Amino acid sequence: MLDKSAKKRDNVIYGTILVLAIGFLVLVGLVFVLSDSFSISGGKCVAVVNINNPLSIEGSPESLLSSALPSSEEIANKIEELDKREDVGAVVFVINSPGGSVVASREIYTSIVNLSKPKVGYFREVAASGAYYISTPLDYIISDPATLTGSIGVIITFSDLSGLFEKIGYNSTSIKSGELKDIGSSDRPITDKEREIIQAAVDEIFEDFKSIVLKHRGSKLNKAKFEEILDGRVITGKQAKAIGLVDELGNKKDAINKARELAGLPEDAPTCEISVVSSSSGLFGLNSLFSPSSSKGIEVKFQ
Repeated sequence: MLDKSAKKRDNVIYGTILVLAIGFLVLVGLVFVLSDSFSISGGKCVAVVNINNPLSIEGSPESLLSSALPSSEEIANKIEELDKREDVGAVVFVINSPGGSVVASREIYTSIVNLSKPKVGYFREVAASGAYYISTPLDYIISDPATLTGSIGVIITFSDLSGLFEKIGYNSTSIKSGELKDIGSSDRPITDKEREIIQAAVDEIFEDFKSIVLKHRGSKLNKAKFEEILDGRVITGKQAKAIGLVDELGNKKDAINKARELAGLPEDAPTCEISVVSSSSGLFGLNSLFSPSSSKGIEVKFQ
């Protein structure tokens, strides 16, 4: 009787071991099957980065009336992080920005230049001035036909409030170490000498902007048409395609598919949205595109 009980117990143990072994083999088989399908796409996604704000070195915190805006350093750091992520096979930049400061634009541009993964741009409502500057090193640019882009130029704006100050009886006295120390002061008109100095700085930065476009888009440009728009005008996506500033007219899905193609990813490779704090605005809210004045003092902008 004891032998039968022991034998029954042994059978239960052996049966349990057998079931566990079969389960283990099935699990291993599933792992191999899933790893095979995973390796087909390399387990990689297309990262989508939305840049929906004026480009600024400072950014701005969230308030009751507006969302937080990322600084250029925050955007650049995010792009650098993407280059290190093994799960990211390509990057699509969805641009909806009027541009912004020269330094902020250059910081973001540098991070995009150094991005080693395939990179594609999609221009939505506006991709002008500094926003176009940062897009020049992209491998491929797709634009909506009605996008406002171009605005290739530089602007520095000064406010002359001397007439107002005279009316209200406001007087300002500057004790300065040199003739040009208070250049751009709002309590007097700018002098001819100051204008010449500022113009030289603007021309230098503009030549840099122009050379960057030629460096990255030169072989694709219609040079005669390109020279025509260097007066700072805005153009549509359709016009930009004719000039060679963009490669194709299309939409966001087209940009994602192009990124998959350039990265050698399958057609169903997923996208991964990358969080960059942003806030979009419509055409009539684009102060940096149509109203370049600033209350922050001298500010050099791509315009």
